[in-house]
Amino acid sequence: MRSQISCIELYLMFSNFSKSIGWCKMPAFMQAQVESFKIVILSNKLNLLLPFGPLAILVHYLTDNKGWFFLLSLVGITPLAERLGYATEQLACYTGATVGGLLNATFGNVIELIISIMALKNGMIRVVQLTLLDSILSNMLLVLGCAFFCGGLVFSRKDQVFDKECSCEFGLLMAVMGLLFPTVLHYTQSEVHAGSSELALSRFISCIMLVAYAAYLFFQLKSQPSFYTEKTNPNEETSNDNEDPEISKWEAIIWLSIFTAWVSLLSGYLVDAIEGTSVSWKIPISFISVILLPIVGNAAEHAGAIMFAMKDKLDPSLGVAIGSSIQISMFAVPFCVVIGWMMGAQMDLNFQIFETATLFITVIVVAFFLQEGTSNYFKGLMLILCYLVVAASFFVHEHPQHDDNGKE
Repeated sequence: MRSQISCIELYLMFSNFSKSIGWCKMPAFMQAQVESFKIVILSNKLNLLLPFGPLAILVHYLTDNKGWFFLLSLVGITPLAERLGYATEQLACYTGATVGGLLNATFGNVIELIISIMALKNGMIRVVQLTLLDSILSNMLLVLGCAFFCGGLVFSRKDQVFDKECSCEFGLLMAVMGLLFPTVLHYTQSEVHAGSSELALSRFISCIMLVAYAAYLFFQLKSQPSFYTEKTNPNEETSNDNEDPEISKWEAIIWLSIFTAWVSLLSGYLVDAIEGTSVSWKIPISFISVILLPIVGNAAEHAGAIMFAMKDKLDPSLGVAIGSSIQISMFAVPFCVVIGWMMGAQMDLNFQIFETATLFITVIVVAFFLQEGTSNYFKGLMLILCYLVVAASFFVHEHPQHDDNGKE
């Protein structure tokens, strides 16, 4: 807090000094930009971690320690994830609830998409698969579990109630089906054309899933707009002040572009350091890709879901946790397959039997937890413990270096 006040005081002192020596007054446009900088950068304590991004790049060029570079990059990306969410929310104030909800859903997972595309460019297909996989697992188990647990502690004398329609398990079940068939086809060795049928099936299923996701968006935005509005405007009834944007529309677009570009740059360095970090820290690549990367990328969403639950607003919490899982499974995963197709990379939906079985069991467990439409701290604790079991399993799971498709 002290560092933020010092920055503001320094700006005020400089302004007074410039006036005292007869400098021309700062143009209104410049004043608006300085005010925007103070609101976006200086108003959040988490932004104290922003210098870790440039520091990570400096460490990358001055030393050969991949472990330190990876750690600093993770810390540097954390505030960027939160600020991306903030800029998206500000832009959503000008677009309305419907388009704003779509923006929040899209940019909520932009870090995972950027990391995945960077990894695809480097031919690290397994890193792409594992990163997207745990974005689904962490949202369904860790995020939802923490929301249920914290909300249950605050409202321990009652069961919190949510709209079961918010869960939309059918989208997750369809995603599991899409991943299951290429995996089963591979391990049963029943391909019509060995080595090519699995890839062709994956690309066909990916196109179908993208169409299904477009239909899902149309259904939520057009057929049930009130449902989607509730998720994107959770404080509408309780606080009218929060609806007023703090920055202008074009400032939000500019900041969104800046943060996205900075995340893209850091993600490129981050992906290059994954293998070296695995050797340096003596932990599997699967653990880094499945546990560490998605938790950092979704840190802001995790905090938001918990805060909603502690205010007895579980529908927005489900919108964050389950809605994000649906978007990753029905959009991000098939989108990466299509992008890999364009790049000439053999990205498919065969996530290997261990990973696919983990996702299948997780979806079934979460579906049973959500079927009653109520939550409490015990259900939250069970989901958190399930996530710890998954994390421990990936810690001892050996990463396959090569498979029949030549994937890494």
